[in-house]
Amino acid sequence: MPSSEAAINNPNVSEEAKEHSRQVLNDMESKVDSTEAKQGFQAQGHKAAINNPNVSEEAKQNSKKALDDLSA
Repeated sequence: MPSSEAAINNPNVSEEAKEHSRQVLNDMESKVDSTEAKQGFQAQGHKAAINNPNVSEEAKQNSKKALDDLSA
């Protein structure tokens, strides 16, 4: 978020506003990290299912489609 970054570096912005901007940026980074981690775990599970001989062909096809959707 460029406006938050700009606010943090602007000498005319109050310390209270700068702290708020820092919190907004930290919250955004946390959400991005958790989303990427979740997608990574989902991909690992689908890859495992595709290579598992005990998984049905239909389930393997569903996992292949899900992997395609995750990478899109």
